[in-house]
Amino acid sequence: QVQLVESGGGLVQPGESLRLSCAASGSDFGFSNMGWYRQAPGKQRELVATISYGGDINSKESVKGRFTISRDNAKNTVYLQMNSLKVEDTAVYYCNAEGLIIAGLSLGGNYWGQGTQVTVSS
Repeated sequence: QVQLVESGGGLVQPGESLRLSCAASGSDFGFSNMGWYRQAPGKQRELVATISYGGDINSKESVKGRFTISRDNAKNTVYLQMNSLKVEDTAVYYCNAEGLIIAGLSLGGNYWGQGTQVTVSS
């Protein structure tokens, strides 16, 4: 069973930074896509940013220039560097991984972490 473990959330003031990390347990596998979604109170879950195995990035327009997504394929880890945080960035951030690949075989699947709280408040 694939397990995604997020870390790095917390409480910060506007303008400060956080770096989120999400690591998949185990080794000798990969994912076609990894990324981050978030859900604010009373809102639907939305995409923040995703990155493919080859490095293609898709991100929400409002975070471009402030957030940077990256991944380490050898470690099955995806990162989200969040700078210039705003109050409206407050949400639970969920790690997502799609398309499990083992030994060159595509097994599919969609996996979620438990979420990590990011609160931006003065």
